[in-house]
Amino acid sequence: NRDRLVRKWGGEEGWREQKKRHDLKGRGEAAGIPHFNNRRLASNTMKSHRLVQHVGKKYGLVQSEELYDRLNTYHFVEGKALNDVDGLVELTIDVLSLEDGGEEIRSFLEDKLEPGRKEIEAAYKLTHALGIHSIPNFVVGGKFIVSGAASPDDFIDVFEKIQGDGACDEPCFAKVLGVVTSPSNNKLKITMK
Repeated sequence: NRDRLVRKWGGEEGWREQKKRHDLKGRGEAAGIPHFNNRRLASNTMKSHRLVQHVGKKYGLVQSEELYDRLNTYHFVEGKALNDVDGLVELTIDVLSLEDGGEEIRSFLEDKLEPGRKEIEAAYKLTHALGIHSIPNFVVGGKFIVSGAASPDDFIDVFEKIQGDGACDEPCFAKVLGVVTSPSNNKLKITMK
């Protein structure tokens, strides 16, 4: 993966400049990521995206967020592939405290029909329509995009804009991903002190 990134940025000098410019290491450390494994295995992420979506629908969004957080450590810190079914099942068993040995999760991941794929592809198209081409990016209030590993001040600015507006739009990915939102939730009132 490191070799691919060096090529992406036009060689060693471009790679060093990009690292300096983006300061991912420093921002990662501030977010609790001790280091990025530049030798991590490059892999297709469809299985892991489908899994997070499935867990969100079946077990809840809190659990899917926990799984997503653990997947980031699994890949970026531990260097593991995001399409390894055995690893994904093991991680999900741990996050969800499953007692069935992860058979339902394994069955879902190995299903030849790839349930959830259409939703993930639709979300991918929406990210590009919104001008999002890298991670992390945050869509706040259904309309504000915060790019990169932003600082707390960046989010405070967005929250203040939302406060001035008085309301948030509907979550832009909810319909695409099949997440049910309550009609009373479509406009959130934000109060800041």
